[in-house]
Amino acid sequence: MDFEVIVEYFPRLLEGAWTTIQLVLVSGIVGSLMAVPIGLARHSGVFWIRALPYCYIFFFRGTPLLVQIFLVYYGVSQFEAVRESMFWPYLREPYWCAIIAFCLNTSAYTAEILRGALAAIPKGEVEASKVLGMRKSLMYRRVLLPRAFGMIVPAYGNEIILMLKGSALASTITLLDLTGMARTIIARTYTPIEIFLSAGVIYLALSMLVIWVFRWVERRHNEYLRPIEN
Repeated sequence: MDFEVIVEYFPRLLEGAWTTIQLVLVSGIVGSLMAVPIGLARHSGVFWIRALPYCYIFFFRGTPLLVQIFLVYYGVSQFEAVRESMFWPYLREPYWCAIIAFCLNTSAYTAEILRGALAAIPKGEVEASKVLGMRKSLMYRRVLLPRAFGMIVPAYGNEIILMLKGSALASTITLLDLTGMARTIIARTYTPIEIFLSAGVIYLALSMLVIWVFRWVERRHNEYLRPIEN
C-alpha cells in the first residue's frame, strides 16, 4: 500500500467529490420538484391523467441509468434543431447532460415513492378532510402531501444514496466526478488499489452524511409519532 500516493492525490479526489456532490444536489432538488406533479398525476383516479406519468415512470425505472445518460449525451446531439437551439451550449457539455439524465431518472423513482405514500394514507383521513369541507387542492396541501412527505423520508433517503452511487456513471461521458478523477489518477500512477480505496472511503463518508441528514429530518418531521416519555 503506497500511502504517499494517497496523500498526494487525495486533494484531487476531493475535487472530483465536489463535482459529485453538485450532481447529486442539483439533480435531487430539481428531480424532487419534478416528482411532485408527476406523482400527483400518477395518483389520480382518472385514467388519461395517470397514463402519461405511468409511461414516464415505467421507462425511466425500466431502463439502465447508463443508457439514459448516453441517450441524453449522444442522442440529443443527433437532431439539427437541438444543435441550432439556444440550449445547445448546455446540451453539448457532459456536466449538464449528466444532470438532465439524473433529474429525469430520480424524478421517476421519487414520483413512484410519492404515489405509494399517497395510496398508503388511511382513507379515514381523506374522509375527515371532506367532512370538514376542504376542497381537493386544500386537502392535498394541508393533509395529504404533508402526511406523504413524512412517510417517504426513509425511502427518499435511500433514493439519494442510490443516486450518489449511480453518479459514478457520469465518468463514462468524460466528466471528472469522483470516479472519473480516480480513473484519471490511476492512468498516471498505476495504483488502482490505493486510489479506488480512497474513492470508496469518500463515497462511504458521503453516504453516512446523507443517512444522518435524513434521519434528522425524519425525527423532526415525524416527532409527533414518537412515544411520550414519562
